Amino acid sequence: MNRLNLALLLAMALAFAASLLAGRVWLPPSALLDALQQRDTLAALIVNDIRLPRTVLALIVGAVLGFSGAVLQGFTRNPLAEPALLGVSGGAALGAVIAIYFGLNLGLSALSPVIGPLMGMVGATAACALTFALGQGSKGGGTVALVLAGAAVSSLMAAGIALALNFAPNPYAAYEIMSWLLGSLADKNWTQVLLVIPFVVAGGALLAVTGRALDALALGETQAQSLGVNLARLAALVVAGTALSVGAVTSVVGAIGFIGLVAPHLARPLVGHQPSRVLLPAALAGAVLLLCADIAARLVHTNPELRLGVFTSLLGTPFFFWLVVRIRKVAP
Repeated sequence: MNRLNLALLLAMALAFAASLLAGRVWLPPSALLDALQQRDTLAALIVNDIRLPRTVLALIVGAVLGFSGAVLQGFTRNPLAEPALLGVSGGAALGAVIAIYFGLNLGLSALSPVIGPLMGMVGATAACALTFALGQGSKGGGTVALVLAGAAVSSLMAAGIALALNFAPNPYAAYEIMSWLLGSLADKNWTQVLLVIPFVVAGGALLAVTGRALDALALGETQAQSLGVNLARLAALVVAGTALSVGAVTSVVGAIGFIGLVAPHLARPLVGHQPSRVLLPAALAGAVLLLCADIAARLVHTNPELRLGVFTSLLGTPFFFWLVVRIRKVAP
C-alpha cells in the first residue's frame, strides 16, 4: 500500500507540473522555473495568476471527489455510489444557481466574488440535512433509506435548477447558469482556492475518522452495531463531511461527474477491498484523474474551451457501463 501511495504521489506531481506547462501557450520547463522565481514576465503572469490556482484547485477537487466517493461507497456498500448520491452536488448547484439568478455574484461589493460559492455551500448543507432527516428519522432508517432519501433530494434540487432556467430573467443569466452547470476550472483565482480550503479541511477531517467504522459496516449493519459502531453518528459524519467538502468544491467549479465513482474502483483492487485502506489511494487517484482530465480538456482546441464536466462525463460513462455489466456478471 505504501508503494501504491508513493506511485500515486509521483503521478500527481508529474500531472501537476504538466498542468503548469500545458495550454494554448506551451511553456518550456526552463520558463516555468523562471516564472516561479519572478513575477514581472509574461510567463510568470500565465503561471502564477492563471495556471497555478487552476492546477491547485484541480488537485483539491479531484482529491475531495475521490475521497468522498470512497467513503460513500463504503458507507452505503454500493459500488455505484458517488458524492451526488446524497444530493450534495444538486444542493450546491442550486445554491450557486440562485446566486446567479438573482445576480448576487455580479454586484459591486467586495463580497460579490464569494457570494456564489457561499450560496452553494449553504445549498449543499441544506440538501444533506434534508437527506439525513428523511433517511434516518427518529428511529434510523439504515443506509438503504438514506440512499433513497438522497435520490429524492437530488430530484428536488434538479427541479429547482430547471425552474430557475425556465424563469431566467434574461438570456445572459440562462447562459451563465448553463455554463456553470457544465463544470469548469477555467478563470479560477486564488480567492476561490482560499475560500474552499477551510471547508475541505473540515469536511475531510470528518470523513477521515470514519475508516474503522466503515470496515465494521462491511460486515453488515447488525454486526457493526454489535462491534460498537453508532450508525446514526456514522451517518452524521458522512453527511456533514460530504456536505462541507464536496459542497465547497462543487459550488466553485460546478458539477464534475464520475471522478468520485471511478477513483475508488481504481484503488480498491490494489488494497484488498478493505474500505479504510481505499480512502487515501482514492483521494490521490482522484487528484491525478482530474489533473489529467483538465490537461486533456485544454489540449482539445475548441472555442469556447471544452467544459471539464462534459469531458469527465464522456470519459466516465463507458467506465460506468463496464462497471454495471461487471456487477451483473458477478451478482448471484
